[in-house]
Amino acid sequence: MLWPLIIPIAVIVVLALFIWGLYNGLIRLKNNVENSWAQIDVQLKRRADLIPNLIETVKGYTKHEKSVLENVTKARTAFMNATSIEDKAKASNQLSDMLKTLFAVSENYPRLKANENFLQLQEELSGTESKIAYARQNYNDLVMMFNNKIEVFPNSIFAKQMNFTRKPLFEASEAERQNVKVQF
Repeated sequence: MLWPLIIPIAVIVVLALFIWGLYNGLIRLKNNVENSWAQIDVQLKRRADLIPNLIETVKGYTKHEKSVLENVTKARTAFMNATSIEDKAKASNQLSDMLKTLFAVSENYPRLKANENFLQLQEELSGTESKIAYARQNYNDLVMMFNNKIEVFPNSIFAKQMNFTRKPLFEASEAERQNVKVQF
């Protein structure tokens, strides 16, 4: 007499446990993705904070490179004003490109290259760039796990119902994909 009720109740309980586990797993992954992005944001902000000091140090030596300094400043401003992940990623890539240009210009000024302040700032920026690269990789790994989890069957059915959507990857700019030319 109870057997006809036990099987449907067991199926409902198993389904409820599956949905509960799926939801909690998706929330954990979503929070990890957001935390990972926050770590990138911290390093990007640190880099942006170092740039005014770098520009002031370079200004005294590179009187003829006004446009380079202006472009670095504009790229930093664009980064500081960006709000979405996509906008910040794009602005960050532009800022990286401008910093590469600035360091390339500094090669023409031997006294600047020997300046302790410049060398220290360059070292700090280099360390920060390494941290950004690591944080980007971690972010992209977590985004891939999250996106995979919400897109595989049967998770995709429930993830759509719970309004989980794909997260964007942090991708390199076209300039970052180009081969670096080394000349001696």
